[in-house]
Amino acid sequence: MDLVAGLIDVFADEPLSGNPLAVVEDADDLTVDQMRRIAGEFNQAETTFIMRSTRADRRLRSFTASGAEVLGAGHNALGAWLWLAGLNRLGPLDAPKTFQQEIGEEILPIVLRTVDGRVHGQMRQAPLKLLPPLGDISALARALGLQDEDILMTPPPRPGDTGASHLLVRVRTAATVDHANPAADALLDVLRNSSAEGCYIYAHDPRSPGTAYARFFNPTVGLWEDAATGTAAGPLAAYLGQQGLLPGGMIAIEQGTKMGRRSILNIRLVPEAELSGTGVIVMQGVISL
Repeated sequence: MDLVAGLIDVFADEPLSGNPLAVVEDADDLTVDQMRRIAGEFNQAETTFIMRSTRADRRLRSFTASGAEVLGAGHNALGAWLWLAGLNRLGPLDAPKTFQQEIGEEILPIVLRTVDGRVHGQMRQAPLKLLPPLGDISALARALGLQDEDILMTPPPRPGDTGASHLLVRVRTAATVDHANPAADALLDVLRNSSAEGCYIYAHDPRSPGTAYARFFNPTVGLWEDAATGTAAGPLAAYLGQQGLLPGGMIAIEQGTKMGRRSILNIRLVPEAELSGTGVIVMQGVISL
């Protein structure tokens, strides 16, 4: 069995930036065990397998290098569609074209269009669901390697979900974000107790509400730090909007800078979070099984 596969840098406008995603096409005949092993072989944050669907234009399944399945529509989904578009699998995209994608139980739309010679994707996420605010701020601060006073309570830290549940934690400044040095076991305890998968720490200045600076940690699926996380950026934008902190309904979130993989995630509320971005295919080949 030979399968077309490769790497695409998502939320990037030049190679070797943004968040790399491994993609495998025509994966219908693969078993879940094979998908997990291929994801481990690529050893990227996520690998997305593209399949046929009876409910949508494509079905997507994504796995981390450790074999955990990732649900929600983030760079794992956007990158797969940009890959298909980049290899001319979707026909002309001179005018905006809407596709439907099956991810878990959800059917979610994505709009692709060509702008200045590059394909851009706009992807709607599920409506925001919020879990109760975190109670023990001291345990959270210790888990992040920060002081209690580094964590701000407006809005309070709490899990938000537009496809995956992540703990959203506002800290004082961008320098505080970069200073964070999480302890894996302690952060895992905090995440389990809050029913969250990952932790998105961010700085957001009300004087410049259309921007934020963030880092993402997800030890629950073996992903220590991620360069661009659409499933966390989406709920953050929706949470800020719900709190009246996003007056323009749009935000650009900078992530991955600390890792040397600077990414910009653009989100607008319509009213659900809609994630947009482009990507660059950097590797294409064949997997032989």
